[in-house]
Amino acid sequence: QVQLVESGGATVQTGESLRLSCTASGRSFRDYGVGWFRQSPGREREFVAAIARDGSTNYGRFVQGRFAISRDNSKKTVFLQLNTLKSEDTAVYYCAANRWGRVAGTRTDYDTWGQGTQVTVSS
Repeated sequence: QVQLVESGGATVQTGESLRLSCTASGRSFRDYGVGWFRQSPGREREFVAAIARDGSTNYGRFVQGRFAISRDNSKKTVFLQLNTLKSEDTAVYYCAANRWGRVAGTRTDYDTWGQGTQVTVSS
C-alpha cells in the first residue's frame, strides 16, 4: 500500500501555469497507476488525468491539451502540469493510486487517495 501527498497548489492569475506533485511513500510505486481528480464546491469530483505504470496517459475531455501528466519513478512522484489556467480550473486537486497499474477515469478505480491541494485561479 502507498500513501500519497500532493503539493504545488497556489493562487495564480488567469493564463498562468502551475505544476502539481503527488509524492508517494511505500514500495512498488512504479507498479501503480496514478490519477488526478479535482473538486470545486457544489460539484462532483471530476477526472483530470491518469498515467499507467507503462507510461500511457488519459485525460478528461475538458483538458483539451492544456494539462500534462508525467511520472518519475525514481522520485516516486507524479506531476500534473497545468497551463493556460482559467477561473473554472479553481478546485481542490487530488491524486489517487490504483494497484493494478491502469489508466482509469473513475473514482471507484482507485483505492488510495491524497489529502488534496488547492488551486485558485483569479481573473
